[in-house]
Amino acid sequence: MTEKLSRGFDALRLSRRAGLAAIFASAVAAFGLMTTATPSFAADKTIKVGIMSGEDEDVWRVVTTEAAKKGLKIETIVFNDYTQPNEALERGEVDANAFQHQPYLDNQVKQHGYHIVRVGYTGVWPIGLYTKKYKAVADLPKGAVIGVPNDPSNEGRALRVLQNQGVIKLKDGTGILATTADIAENAKNVEIKELDAGIVGRSIDDLDAAVVNTDWALKSGLTPKDRIAQEPIDGNPYRNFIAVKQGSENEAWVKTLVAAYQNDTVKAEFDKVYKGTGLSAY
Repeated sequence: MTEKLSRGFDALRLSRRAGLAAIFASAVAAFGLMTTATPSFAADKTIKVGIMSGEDEDVWRVVTTEAAKKGLKIETIVFNDYTQPNEALERGEVDANAFQHQPYLDNQVKQHGYHIVRVGYTGVWPIGLYTKKYKAVADLPKGAVIGVPNDPSNEGRALRVLQNQGVIKLKDGTGILATTADIAENAKNVEIKELDAGIVGRSIDDLDAAVVNTDWALKSGLTPKDRIAQEPIDGNPYRNFIAVKQGSENEAWVKTLVAAYQNDTVKAEFDKVYKGTGLSAY
């Protein structure tokens, strides 16, 4: 009886050991499958990217295709004014946006407390002075009415274009967020008319000239032949970029998203769409 019990316990111990070994082996196999088969970002997640309407929609169609090749699904959310994409990103309505430069974001963060960071450059669109009435800056008459964008970063940018051309002079030490209050000299007594960035180009017929962001110039039907001055490209701080919510910048999908934009295929489409008015900036 004792021998039978002993043999029974031995069999039970062997059976339990075999069962535990099988469970362990299954766990190892499952973990191995999980670590090799699981992508670095959720395969069923669609990344929503906020962009501006117009030419950039064509560029981002190509970006979306390039991202799909890397296993990342993108849905573009199209906006019509500059104030919306950062608010949408802060609220989590989009996962990323691509429409702004650093001075603009810095001002938005200062005003609204956004938690948004830059993750990869896209392009630069040198802002220009456009007119339908004159051939050169020197032809602008005294009292000329000149439109500029009214958002802080682009207004300062526009005023610097006018200063570089000798139309006005800003106070010494004026930063990139200059306003009309910072004008120290105005020899031609020009009138600076502050308008929404999306409207200033479309108002060109009612103005003597206007400083217009290149993307809005294209939307307004303005061409390089209407441009009589442009900001410098070298050392330009106004390169646009892809941005995400702070805390997301190291996620795997972010790296894939940036790579899906920064490649020769997208650059070719960018050059085709913007016809030299915008330049790749990465």
